[in-house]
Amino acid sequence: MATYDSGRPQAPDPYDLLPPVPAFTLSSPDITDGQPMTARHAHTSAGGDNHSPTLTWHGAPEGTRGYAVTCYDPDAPTGSGFWHWLLLGLPATCTALPVDAGRGDGGHLPDGAFHLRNDFGAHTYAGAAPPPGDPAHRYLFAVHALDTDNLGLDRHASTGYAGFILTAHTLARAVLRPTYRQGGPKINP
Repeated sequence: MATYDSGRPQAPDPYDLLPPVPAFTLSSPDITDGQPMTARHAHTSAGGDNHSPTLTWHGAPEGTRGYAVTCYDPDAPTGSGFWHWLLLGLPATCTALPVDAGRGDGGHLPDGAFHLRNDFGAHTYAGAAPPPGDPAHRYLFAVHALDTDNLGLDRHASTGYAGFILTAHTLARAVLRPTYRQGGPKINP
């Protein structure tokens, strides 16, 4: 198991611990797998602008009836990680989200899509916010291709329960894993 300089073990990638599913392709002009995010996508409490990144995906399997988008920090020093974004109700015809689709008013979302409450307590995207001095955290932006167009969840579902239901209905998953560290890149393109 990898450890930080502080000796604290690095959490496993949660998708390595779930039942395996096929992968498809997720891309973004704003974030890159394994690379630091800019402050544009960090939370205001971490000196950022709190804009969700542009996301585009393709190659989901036949039978996909809807999508969900999540952002999860497995490295948060909580013992249970930290949910930054849970977006449900995306139709199978949706294969992209513009920058700032995670804003709370839902103005950039297709009809029927909605945010669950993140671990900051808001129904919106909440950008990266690792504790000051912590090493870079991984932010797992995932698009889940689902076997249903209705997970039976509403905006009041807990993140843990939603994660359980998502896992049960995921046909395939696409993931980007950028990083962020307070004191890291503060470039706003």
